Amino acid sequence: MSSGEATAVVAAATALHDEARAENERRLLVLTGEREQCYDTVSTVLDELPVAITATALVGERDFLRCRQVAPRRASELLGTTTDCIVVDAHDEFRPNALGQVVGAVDGGGLLVLLAPPLDDWPVHRDGFDAGMAVPPFSTDDVTGHFRARFVETLRGHRGIAIVDVDTDTVEADGLTHPAPRLVRQGRGDGSRVDAELPTPADHDFPDEAYDACLTGDQVEAVHDFEFLAGDSKPRALVLEADRGRGKSSAAGIAAGAYAAAGQDVLVTAPSYQNAAEGFDRARELFEELGVAGDHSDENTHLVTTTGGAVRYEPPQVAAETAAEPDLLVVDEAAAISVRLLDETLAADRVAYASTVHGYEGAGRGFAVRFRDHLDESDHEVREAFLTDPIRYAAGDPVEVWSFNALGLAASPPVDPLVVDATPDSVEYGRPSAEDLLADPTLLRETFGLLVLAHYQTAPDDLARLLDAPNLAVRTLTHDGHVVSVALLAREGGLDAETRADCYEGGRINGNMIPDVLTSQLRDEAAGKTVGQRVVRIATHHAVRSAGLGSHLLSAIRDEFAADVDWLGVGYGATPELLDFWSRNDYGTVHLSTTRNDVSGEYSAVMLSPCSADGETLHDRHADWFARRISGVLTDALRDMAPDEGRVALAACEATVSLDLDEMAWRAVAGTAYGAGLYDVAPGPFRELVVKHLVDPEPGAPDLSPQHERVLVSRVLQAHDAETVAADLGYHSSRLAMRALGEALRPLVAAYGDETAQRERRRHDDEN
Repeated sequence: MSSGEATAVVAAATALHDEARAENERRLLVLTGEREQCYDTVSTVLDELPVAITATALVGERDFLRCRQVAPRRASELLGTTTDCIVVDAHDEFRPNALGQVVGAVDGGGLLVLLAPPLDDWPVHRDGFDAGMAVPPFSTDDVTGHFRARFVETLRGHRGIAIVDVDTDTVEADGLTHPAPRLVRQGRGDGSRVDAELPTPADHDFPDEAYDACLTGDQVEAVHDFEFLAGDSKPRALVLEADRGRGKSSAAGIAAGAYAAAGQDVLVTAPSYQNAAEGFDRARELFEELGVAGDHSDENTHLVTTTGGAVRYEPPQVAAETAAEPDLLVVDEAAAISVRLLDETLAADRVAYASTVHGYEGAGRGFAVRFRDHLDESDHEVREAFLTDPIRYAAGDPVEVWSFNALGLAASPPVDPLVVDATPDSVEYGRPSAEDLLADPTLLRETFGLLVLAHYQTAPDDLARLLDAPNLAVRTLTHDGHVVSVALLAREGGLDAETRADCYEGGRINGNMIPDVLTSQLRDEAAGKTVGQRVVRIATHHAVRSAGLGSHLLSAIRDEFAADVDWLGVGYGATPELLDFWSRNDYGTVHLSTTRNDVSGEYSAVMLSPCSADGETLHDRHADWFARRISGVLTDALRDMAPDEGRVALAACEATVSLDLDEMAWRAVAGTAYGAGLYDVAPGPFRELVVKHLVDPEPGAPDLSPQHERVLVSRVLQAHDAETVAADLGYHSSRLAMRALGEALRPLVAAYGDETAQRERRRHDDEN
């Protein structure tokens, strides 16, 4: 690059950076072209800009800049940091998640720099991320470029984005917005950025220093709302919601610090410590300002005060299990934590939930819809708080507007009034292609918005997969043209013998979850030969969630695919409600995972619904195998599974179970049910009887109450002692728990027992 050419590029970058600083906004600089030329150009630009190398980060596979470098898969390491310039190298692979994670780390006045192949060719360029979408039996040739085509359109269509072709030394767009002069409203904290003193609430209990640490009036109000948690003895909960960059975690950290400074124990949880790191920084700063800072761990995950208080971090699973112990529980990025674990946090007497409304962390709307009902039904008095003013950059920041659009962060379902009257009779089944979604922005926004609601881990990568992955398809129900229910489907199976053998020997089959599990874990090498459609996500609009639309959508999917596949399947975090839903839609349990999901804390269920003779054979083989092995698994790896989950999972298994107990076995079972027998002497026959009844009850068998079934699962199948059964299931004593066990066993002995068992029963009746 000649000095004249370099000067033109540097001049464009300098003008962009100057405008960003003047407006306290961010700007995006796109350098597009051949890889090495992009590297040379960005090095030249950074050498000339007044940006410290210590305030610059590179996200990419190759380390070519003299600054901090992280791989795209580890971009989350930049969460909780504030940086003047982040360079994202998209030549080796372009991961939407990585961009979504780092864009929020660029401070107001800073630059996000994207290095990309030539924009016109980028949609047909295949990289490492595309390779991950080429799941067997597909190849990278089957992966489309719809997401990147749309992405390029957003680059060219949004304000604040400069585009430079480094191969031709052409500034395609200078990115300057030329805003009218305005008074940029800033907060306090940096004397050069204050335009007005933020008032401290007149009636407050937190120290003045806590409010002095706030940077916007929004944040002052949010911190003040945390004082609500110190009220009377009634349980209280605070819900704090905000878009990214509004200081939500900082507000929570300041409030946590104020409580700890007063001697209270504050437990903070989030999907990872990095999600909450900024809040810990604010708490530590407040301790120092108040002069109460004590010794703390090198990792800063446990801050203590000289007043006996603490702010400490635990992962969600641990925090849920110990929710009742601290004086205050703060759940940061609550939208990225499963509803099951959030439900457990309601054991806390004082709890605050901080949730991102739009962002890669999870769907704030999903948190609001899925968990808020449970919160409102709890004993807690609830207060809501919202943060709207950005802190890191000015309101209306063009990079924020662009990223929300480009990455689908602002995707949302239709508003309630548009769909509240939807019924199975009023909806239309849709099969939108990627081209259909791209051609109709409203359809794309509503479809992806509902998928975001369906799962706490839906992220920008999923938008790319939805548009480009050859194995994925989306199906919808629409009411008056608006999406009310959506399912994301993945084609799985149809694998060649070599791929199946590799999986059997320990290899992984990318994008084939059910064949992978059945082959590698359950040792069925033939499982991958059949072809199926797995329901990856399914969601129904919250305004019509109980109208039968989810089942209607599954029925329509079956009608469409049944003639072309061997099975329909699903894998998900098992809860009693979801297990029952899938069972009612003719999906049967064939597997329960033996480890919990790291984020959700749930065990996963795999269920199949056969569509062909081969699918029926596969289903029956694994359902029978599940029924034969489940009692041993519940006694071992699944011993801590909730009994309610266990009983519903077994009831959803469609298998034939034989019961062949000999005379001695029936004496043991009947003797315990009716007389002086001891369960511990011979637990095996009890397990066979309970599995038989829960999985394959005989016609006319008794309907046990859910509580009696829980007792059977906990005591018989999971082998918990009487004290544990009593504590877990709400009995006042172990004696009452064992009485309930007898009550549950007696109708089973009467229904299934042989003549020996009946004699024991009659003998007991005669004696009484």
